[in-house]
Amino acid sequence: MSGRRTAGYRRAALVAAIAAVAATLSGGTASAAPMPVPQDINGDGYRDLVVPAPGASVAGRERAGSLVVLYGSAKGVSASRRAVITQNSAGVPGTAEAGDLFGASSALADLDHDGYADLVVGAPGEDVGTTLDSGAVYVLWGSAKGLVSGASLPTQVLRRWGAGKDVAAVSGPGEARVLIANWNFTTELTGPFTRSGGVGSSVPNEDIGWMRAVAYGDVNGDKVAEQLQVTGRANGSSGGRVLVNPVPGTYPPPLLEGEGLNVAVGDVNGDGYGDVVAGDPDEPSDVGPIGHVGGSVSVWFGSAKGVPLDKAPMTFHQNTFGVPGSSERHDEFGAAVAVADLNKDGLADIVVGAPGEGIGTKGGAGTVTVVPGRRTGQLGAGSYTFKQDTPGVPGTLEKSDAFGCTVAAGDLTRDGRPEIAVGACEEDGRGAVWVLPGGKTRPVYTSAVSFGTGSLGLPAVAGTLLGGDWQR
Repeated sequence: MSGRRTAGYRRAALVAAIAAVAATLSGGTASAAPMPVPQDINGDGYRDLVVPAPGASVAGRERAGSLVVLYGSAKGVSASRRAVITQNSAGVPGTAEAGDLFGASSALADLDHDGYADLVVGAPGEDVGTTLDSGAVYVLWGSAKGLVSGASLPTQVLRRWGAGKDVAAVSGPGEARVLIANWNFTTELTGPFTRSGGVGSSVPNEDIGWMRAVAYGDVNGDKVAEQLQVTGRANGSSGGRVLVNPVPGTYPPPLLEGEGLNVAVGDVNGDGYGDVVAGDPDEPSDVGPIGHVGGSVSVWFGSAKGVPLDKAPMTFHQNTFGVPGSSERHDEFGAAVAVADLNKDGLADIVVGAPGEGIGTKGGAGTVTVVPGRRTGQLGAGSYTFKQDTPGVPGTLEKSDAFGCTVAAGDLTRDGRPEIAVGACEEDGRGAVWVLPGGKTRPVYTSAVSFGTGSLGLPAVAGTLLGGDWQR
């Protein structure tokens, strides 16, 4: 499964290389991962988990797309405290149509500074008027009653431009920003944001091209998030180019030395600065300087001067000392990454999905590995892994489930120990999500819960992609 999909994307990358390059990163209050970092949508003091299902059918319309909000509580999340949101939901802009892919990307941030997290949603397949697949981006406003109203955000209307391919959002004292990726450029919207969808400014960047993902993260400790971007695969490289604060009209943009396809930001070495963590699940090529057989993860350490643009990152993979398993072709180690302090030692740990990992004769069953943060030295020591046949983890390990296709981490129970959410985008052909409660040193597998399309009230349709899809 995974090898076939990777090959398809490699062919697309060769075509795209003729055009240009693109970029992305994720972290803190925003995430390029299909499951955004949890935040409190309804203001009850508990963070909430947003689970995408961009391939879901809505009223018989295939791949219209939907999102499921699982509300946090002292007891964790359950299917009984959920909200299923589509473009046919009251207050949501637009109408559910076939191929919209509503929920293909999402991010959480309090854009209007009212104390409730707002949800930014991309629908890259949305038709705007007669313009096919122009794509659209919406903001759904948080409230004590959850997400009950929304507005369209301004995007350029261009044929098959896929606005909302990825989105990121960040909010802090005196600022609110949304970063939107189209297929071939990005747009940053800055506040103030109004309930009608008004913004303070809109700045496009058309000098990068062939976008993969976007995100925000503070890497220099100044409390202002850097704009982070990752390009799509280009020129046969293993992964895309990773950029930091690219300035419109400036080329070449500031590139990190290394490659990836998805990114998260967190303080891995505990020095007070955010570190950039990029997953590169592709097989290496002659061009890619960083790639490793079976996939790898790279870390650039932040500082008062930011992340170094002229220094190779620290990398690890399944052949690194301390990391379980061994690197094999098409493991897709690094297909998804998340960063959070899981054991409360003051160091952010790295959660890595490897959805192509074969287990016994079951190819593409998938695993998740946790790599602990370290103050000094090579990352990898003390790592551990879990999968569907780990005692206590619900479900049955099967071929091509792609467990670890997406990952997210955040404290849903307000006990100071983040939960881990894991998506398996091919589970039963429809996708599923697991939530593992945090423990003293690692997740509590015996208290893990899982959710499929049936338990969340979604149609049992193949290709739902419950939990999201890193190949988007």
